Amino acid sequence: MSVRQTLLAAATASILAMAPASAQTLRYANQGDLKSLDPYTLNETTTHAHLGHAYEGLIARDKDLKIVPALAESWETPEPTRWRFHLRKGVKFHNGDPFTADDVVFSAERVRAKGSNLPTRIPSDAKVVKVDDYTVDFILTSPNPILHSQWDTWYIMDKKWAEANNSIAPTPVAATSPSFASLNANGTGPFIIESHQPGVKTVFKPNPNWWREPEHNLKEIVFTPIGSAATRVAALLSGEVDVIEPVPIQDITRVDSSPNAQVLKGPELRTIFLGMDTLRDELLYSNIKGKNPFKDVRVREAFYKAIDVELIKTRVMRGLSTPSALMIAPQLFALSKDFTRPKADPDAAKKLLAEAGYPDGFEVTLDCPNDRYVNDAPICQAVVSMLARIGVKVDLLAQPKAQYFAKVLKAGGYQTSFFLLGWTPGTLDSHNVLYDVIGCRDDPKSSRGENNLSGYCNKEIDALTDKILQEADTTKRDQLIKRAYQILDKDFGYIPLHQQALAWGVSKKVKLTQRADNQVLLYWATKQD
Repeated sequence: MSVRQTLLAAATASILAMAPASAQTLRYANQGDLKSLDPYTLNETTTHAHLGHAYEGLIARDKDLKIVPALAESWETPEPTRWRFHLRKGVKFHNGDPFTADDVVFSAERVRAKGSNLPTRIPSDAKVVKVDDYTVDFILTSPNPILHSQWDTWYIMDKKWAEANNSIAPTPVAATSPSFASLNANGTGPFIIESHQPGVKTVFKPNPNWWREPEHNLKEIVFTPIGSAATRVAALLSGEVDVIEPVPIQDITRVDSSPNAQVLKGPELRTIFLGMDTLRDELLYSNIKGKNPFKDVRVREAFYKAIDVELIKTRVMRGLSTPSALMIAPQLFALSKDFTRPKADPDAAKKLLAEAGYPDGFEVTLDCPNDRYVNDAPICQAVVSMLARIGVKVDLLAQPKAQYFAKVLKAGGYQTSFFLLGWTPGTLDSHNVLYDVIGCRDDPKSSRGENNLSGYCNKEIDALTDKILQEADTTKRDQLIKRAYQILDKDFGYIPLHQQALAWGVSKKVKLTQRADNQVLLYWATKQD
């Protein structure tokens, strides 16, 4: 057993041995780990939620996901290509350093630096200029009416602290050794991270000098990753933890019928999908040598038609998913009703494979996380079985999210041939999906396609995406978005599966706000004695 495995086992054992949490100490367990405290290491919802207790952005999103002021009190656009932000005065970082414009300019440079997994937060060609200590201008090369829409998870860092602790550069997700910023945090947010043991436990204490009036009554948050679903549920039902995420679908009824816990349920905005490497001339993980089957649209269409999303919904998700024809949740695109997903057709899929020159199928590896999304590994296992029906042998590599993301993201060299991923657009807008996940990644100077693991590229979609960003007329903009998705559909660039449902296990002593972006934000939590 490795050192990390030993620590994880010890942490799980200690949770089970705990006495019930005292009032105002809230114990939270998630299936995944908090890999790094560096806020630019991993663009992932759970990580953003954890770090959102310690760090803040210029803007925030309220309980209904509306944009509200945070470290910026107000902003305006004096001209279409210039945004001016007026910063909040009197705010201090946890170590006492004052928050100023220098920190914003530094954070803007750092989030776009090599190693960051969040470079799309700010356009690569934007200039960030300090006007005075509490005013910052963002000067753009073209209009961008949604510039600030995902800045609730662009957290502002302390320039002085980063420089003093050799943390000017962001920590890459695939870093082999931790940096100071990955093990320590210094934000302006409602909680201070008192201690952090990766894979074991992270303890948060309220920030007594927070600039806002707290809406929680907590004295402490103790986060412990518990990978085992059975152990996680048992800890909730016994009262040893107060909140867990997610509750396995098969355990929802049992939790709801328990005397001391319940399941908060709701729709999530995340789309779960499959992607295929369409860029390399030869797949990294396949028995086909000298060429890439996924470059042939008939192969991609065959995979699409082999996947039965309705069967995944009933058998794997037990009804708690919404099959999707698009790479975005219908709540986020007004014209989503114009798209319908064709039914699975294995026979048609076989014919397409034969036409493409693979009558006997081929072999390929499917990369899949096993602790990130609801039933992620079982979904992948279902996909393996469905593709087997058309002669495709899929070797499933399901790993914890830390290893999975380190392998498949940019920092890991996009080392994947076929993968499952989930995506909630940080802007809550199609542009983010079209730019960040679907956009061509062929320009090393651009952040376009940062999270395009497949390498899929369609220049017509890119051109539409650029127009979408600048178009202020909603009706015209929706038609541009529709056209982009129509091209993607015809090209079978990705295989959307579904939007998963939220299922949080919560003690009946705890009141908690559930947002559709699946961020478990405990600064809105209250706990009774």
